[in-house]
Amino acid sequence: MTPVSFDLTGRVAVVTGGYGILGGSMSDALAEAGAKIAILGRRRNEGERKASELRDLGADAMVLVADVLDMEQLRAARDEIVNTWGPIEILVNTAGGNVPRSRTDGTVSVFDVPPDAFDEVLSLNLHGTVYPTLVFGEVMSRQKRGVVVNISSMAAQRAMTGVPGYSIAKAGIDTFTRWMAMEMARKYGDGIRVNAIAPGFFITTQNRSVLVNADGTPTPRAQSVIAQTPMGRLGNPDELKGAVQWLCSDAASFVTGVVIPVDGGFSMFSGV
Repeated sequence: MTPVSFDLTGRVAVVTGGYGILGGSMSDALAEAGAKIAILGRRRNEGERKASELRDLGADAMVLVADVLDMEQLRAARDEIVNTWGPIEILVNTAGGNVPRSRTDGTVSVFDVPPDAFDEVLSLNLHGTVYPTLVFGEVMSRQKRGVVVNISSMAAQRAMTGVPGYSIAKAGIDTFTRWMAMEMARKYGDGIRVNAIAPGFFITTQNRSVLVNADGTPTPRAQSVIAQTPMGRLGNPDELKGAVQWLCSDAASFVTGVVIPVDGGFSMFSGV
């Protein structure tokens, strides 16, 4: 019997938004499993900082400067990495986030959310996953192998106050993940898999003020989250590593079209 392996030695991986808190942890996970990592994003300085950290881990790392909403920039980045390292075998789509003007917290009514703010959050999170998948997935279709991991959210699974546009976009990612998994497997073979991870609540640069008070104590929203989480706490970004390593490795060779919660039980708890 062939032993199960999480080894990714020598495989070429692209991580969009790979210099963020969660994206950075997933980049670390792939590097620790032996992959070569290309950090893709708009901010070169942030990309270079993260690439340097990955090199300190012993990984090969490079930076691709591109906007996930610009197909031409994505194609140029794709060509650059293929010409440098060869076939792309892994794509992890972590770029995304909420848009403050699209929120309905406090006294803001959903009827007062500006249409352009709704479009912005939808585009950033949904199109910002679809476009890279189409660009880099095209390479995978030609080589008949590859793995895509998208990032969903608890907001896609349960109605959550304050984030209508973000929730709709992440629900779209769930559907896109399943659809693309079907399309790639049926048309290009069982060597291409598309899955998603749905993180629970983790403190990031963007949501820190929503979850943590100035004195370090949890905000009322964070307290509500913790009360709804059977494990009774928020997540640590390192706790995403195992899921991304598994989904990208041959250990998950018969897994496609699924959304894996990493949430301390938040999504399955009824609250009673």
